[in-house]
Amino acid sequence: MRRLLAWWQHPDFVLGWREMAAVSPGLMAWGLMTGVAMVKSGMSVPESLAMTLLVFAGSSQLAAIPLLAAGAPAWVILSTSFCVNLRFVVFSAHMRPYLMHLPMRWRLLQAYLTADLSYVMFTRRFAHPPQSEPERRAQLAYLSGGSFFNWFSWQGSSLLGIGLANVIPTHWGLGFAGILALLGVGCSLASNTLRRTSAAVAALAAVAAFALPLKLNIVVAIACAVALCMLIEQNVPSLREERR
Repeated sequence: MRRLLAWWQHPDFVLGWREMAAVSPGLMAWGLMTGVAMVKSGMSVPESLAMTLLVFAGSSQLAAIPLLAAGAPAWVILSTSFCVNLRFVVFSAHMRPYLMHLPMRWRLLQAYLTADLSYVMFTRRFAHPPQSEPERRAQLAYLSGGSFFNWFSWQGSSLLGIGLANVIPTHWGLGFAGILALLGVGCSLASNTLRRTSAAVAALAAVAAFALPLKLNIVVAIACAVALCMLIEQNVPSLREERR
């Protein structure tokens, strides 16, 4: 087990670090503007620091910030953040066979560190769970390298945004780089008909419900996409087989 957990000494750790570094500039720009947005919305510096370090979920933070600024009820903020992060339930189910051999504390660490981009890159490189101890070491090392770089780059850029909130104007629109990065992630995940249908339904529902207050169109979009795709999957066997 000691050899298994020595991921930082494995060549795949450096590989995961390097490959994440190559695709992270867009997310770093998004992290910078998230830090600026937190302070500009009226949050104190300690509150902003606590949110970026504890939450570590850019889309959830950006969904919660306007709700906090508008004085929305706590249940609305928590419900919105929960729905925005529902994709991590799917990520968790997919990653279970890869990580169940680890002790609980290491699984919790990987759960905290794993984000959209690190998940996508890991699953694209390793299509199947490990079958041997060398494969376990290689996969854990690669995942850890990418996840740690993603964490450090996000936290560094977000903290920089918090520190420079009164210097960087929000009209620069650097957050658009993060949107482009997430679009790339979304396109990578839309690998079959069911996932593409889910994305299309969510987009249409979000636009149709845009007039709802407190960003509730996000909740509506997620609910519609999940409900419709579950219905399709249960009644169209060919799509169920394709997903597998």
